[in-house]
Amino acid sequence: MRPLPSLVTAGFTAALLSAFPFPSPPNLLFFAAAASFSVLCLFRPPLSTSAPVSRRHRGPYHAVTMRRADSPPPSLSFSSPESLNDWIRPRLPSDALASWGASPGTKSLHNLWLEIFHGEASLLLLPHSQDETRGGEDGSSTLLRVVNVAAVRIRNSRGAVLVESHQLLSDGTIRHRCRPLSEKMMPGEPVEEAVARAVREELGKDVVKIVPGSYNMRVEERTSASYPGLPARYVLHSVDAEVEGLPEEREFSTEENGEGTEAMEKAIFVRRHFWKWVDDYDGSIERAWG
Repeated sequence: MRPLPSLVTAGFTAALLSAFPFPSPPNLLFFAAAASFSVLCLFRPPLSTSAPVSRRHRGPYHAVTMRRADSPPPSLSFSSPESLNDWIRPRLPSDALASWGASPGTKSLHNLWLEIFHGEASLLLLPHSQDETRGGEDGSSTLLRVVNVAAVRIRNSRGAVLVESHQLLSDGTIRHRCRPLSEKMMPGEPVEEAVARAVREELGKDVVKIVPGSYNMRVEERTSASYPGLPARYVLHSVDAEVEGLPEEREFSTEENGEGTEAMEKAIFVRRHFWKWVDDYDGSIERAWG
């Protein structure tokens, strides 16, 4: 006995042939194909419309939700040092701004404006829930300076770490450091390029080799040493490195080669760096980052 779909197809085809007598062979084939397709559509189960449209990528064993990365807080910008002064003064402790550039080892408001203008630092207003420094409050937000820093632990042949003991600034004051070579990073700058720039500008050397697997990143939050009263967040990108041609056993100093902009803008800048080798260095003697 023929299956039901075959009987229906045959009957439907016979009806078409009776409606169109004496069809040519091409027309006969067309009618037969059309009849078969129609019958298949009749027996096809309907598509479900109850399932919601999903934004998930379905793999063989699990589903992964597509998600957009959280947007960082917007960075503040200022057209001039004067506009920064007018905006930031009421948002700092009353005596903080007066000490910038006046107390030994500090930098001026002009320096902060140059950092923001060139992208070396960001000035943010964060909700209290996102900030742990609890200073520089502006209504329901906290004022925060954010800096990405490349920190380079350079070792000599006996394993001692090169530490910058202090700096001579352009105003004649001394700023104590007690930390390895470091450099503020530019926007989007790879760590390797920031390390090479730090070595070139502060040590005067063109060749540096980063030790594979030595990279480490950590975040520190504290009041800035360069800008007293201004909370700061330092994102530290640390590596071990080897630099040829440095003195091995004695203290020495180098001239700064990378702060021409600060000099032209009549801001405070570093003239000389003073270095020494420290045995068994563990980072515990580091002072506040600038």
